Amino acid sequence: MSASKLVLCLIIMNKLIEELKKGVVVITFKKIDTGDIRVMPSTLNPELIPENTSIANISAESETIMVWSLDKNAWRDIRSNTITEWRVDHE
Repeated sequence: MSASKLVLCLIIMNKLIEELKKGVVVITFKKIDTGDIRVMPSTLNPELIPENTSIANISAESETIMVWSLDKNAWRDIRSNTITEWRVDHE
């Protein structure tokens, strides 16, 4: 991957994480185990996550991102390279 493409990916992932911390983001990604497309309402907003559950460190540089799945009520990890799109659902 070229340096400019890597920088662009980091910018996009940072923006995704920022929006997840604000509220709900609908993430579309390809599941690794089945290849199915999954559309998942997700968040990192502490007000939308049950008490006593949290995640300490989220990094745009990681290959995976941990999010709270609002339809499964559980933590889910998504490989950043499987995300096909995402949209803010809290504005």
